[in-house]
Amino acid sequence: MGMTTSASVPADSGNTTVAQGTVTDRLVEANEQYAAAFTDPGMDARPVLNVAVVACMDARLDLHAALGLSLGDCHTIRNAGGVVTDDVIRSLTISQRALGTRSVVLIHHSNCGLESLTEEFRHDLEMEVGQRPAWAVEAFRDVDQDVRQSMQRVRTSPFLLHTDDVRGFVFDVKTGLLREVDPA
Repeated sequence: MGMTTSASVPADSGNTTVAQGTVTDRLVEANEQYAAAFTDPGMDARPVLNVAVVACMDARLDLHAALGLSLGDCHTIRNAGGVVTDDVIRSLTISQRALGTRSVVLIHHSNCGLESLTEEFRHDLEMEVGQRPAWAVEAFRDVDQDVRQSMQRVRTSPFLLHTDDVRGFVFDVKTGLLREVDPA
């Protein structure tokens, strides 16, 4: 059984259960098929291109295809918005200091869900569950400015060894093109 994309799942399905089990069941089945044909590529954890890519978790971004990357080429760090948080700095620090990356590529995208959220989201969560989240939403209104802020956070981190090759982009979800953001 081949995997289908979410675009091929009926829009009214509204839950995580599909005809033959849960979505997770389908993923596990797909992995079993993948593993049956899998051969160890003999790779090391060090990315071949010595680059780490930080991007949004948005399902519309197929980073490897969009950037012409193959398995083993890069470290990929994803979160909501592709924001450079303390945890992203942690991952980049490990990527650079332990695994040899030297370049950092930051990719935000058009029509991001974080553009429609505010820090009020945290307040609403606190009211619902009775505990304020320790993390910030990191919502933004201007994607270019947020890319600039992310580049600045990487460039000024005392934990990172290599901050001279940090570039930021906005991926257009309608055209698939990257647009570089001037750091100034």
